[in-house]
Amino acid sequence: MNDIKILDAVERYIRGEMTPDERLYFEQLRKTNPEVDQLVVEHTLFLQQMNRFGEWKKFKQALHETHTDLAQQGKINSDKLKGNAKVVYLWKKYKRVTAIAASIAGITAIIISALVWSVAPKPDNKKLLDLSIEFDKIKREQYRQKNDVSKLKDQINSKSTLAPIEFKSGGTGFLIDPKGLMITNAHVVRNSKNIRVFNIKGEQFNAFVVRLDIHRDVAIIKIDDDRFRSFTSLPYGIKKSTSDIAEPIFTLGYPRDEIVYGFNGDTLSCQISIAANPGNSGGPIFNRNGEVIGILSAKETETEGAVFAVQSKYIYQVLDELKKSSLYKNVKMPAKSGITGMDKTQQVKKIQDFVFMVKGD
Repeated sequence: MNDIKILDAVERYIRGEMTPDERLYFEQLRKTNPEVDQLVVEHTLFLQQMNRFGEWKKFKQALHETHTDLAQQGKINSDKLKGNAKVVYLWKKYKRVTAIAASIAGITAIIISALVWSVAPKPDNKKLLDLSIEFDKIKREQYRQKNDVSKLKDQINSKSTLAPIEFKSGGTGFLIDPKGLMITNAHVVRNSKNIRVFNIKGEQFNAFVVRLDIHRDVAIIKIDDDRFRSFTSLPYGIKKSTSDIAEPIFTLGYPRDEIVYGFNGDTLSCQISIAANPGNSGGPIFNRNGEVIGILSAKETETEGAVFAVQSKYIYQVLDELKKSSLYKNVKMPAKSGITGMDKTQQVKKIQDFVFMVKGD
């Protein structure tokens, strides 16, 4: 097995397939190890002879194809020697000589190889084993270096590389498009110069406002970060029509630095009785089918404990206004939910990756 590895290394060296590190080590080995150097010389000669034999085979095939082509065109007659039929005649006349020459070339290569092996000192199995081990070390080192580069890239792309921001506002947002278009409340991002969104894993991404509707308290923001990986689709739908009174609902939001689930079976029209604070602002409100039916608006009001929701139909209205811009004219929100029929626990697991904490300075 070690002999095979050494022969493979020699052939890669001759063909120029070694890495710079491998080639440098191998050339130093040739200078200090006459057995390896002799093996390189012998194998180079053998490959040259094989290449010549291959060229002869190609020449023979070319003659055969030429003869066949001329015969099919009626330009030569194999029975009579006329004009262009000299090609066939020459082949028939010298094919035996050519075959003998080719045989001699092949035999010569074999004889030279045998002579080299007989004259050259016998290979030192221990040195060959050391060579094999050294090549394995080089490959392991290259693999380690690749891993180090990969880890460095991960560190560069990690959340810690973003410049720190002193956040002054916070809330929740959720995706309405797999490529990073997101809904939150207008009052969460209204006066922010820099916006960051955080997923459930704590990864943070830069974002910016693309549409702000103060009257409806709806903002559309876009994740603008190379580290963000688009999703294939959204698990939930966004309902166009008004929801029924007394419909059971639940919400996901970030009243603190972790996602929180809230549930209430009371009514939903303009006011709902889910306890909320400013950190929940912009969070999605879902019905039992996993459809978004509203946006939680937890901004301060004169009514103590009152929480309001912006109905989901207004999301469509704001998006329609945004789609007048050529950049977003092809955006389509999912109208159908893919989590209908699941229990609440399973629905939350499917949804939570698409709900983000939103912070601005």
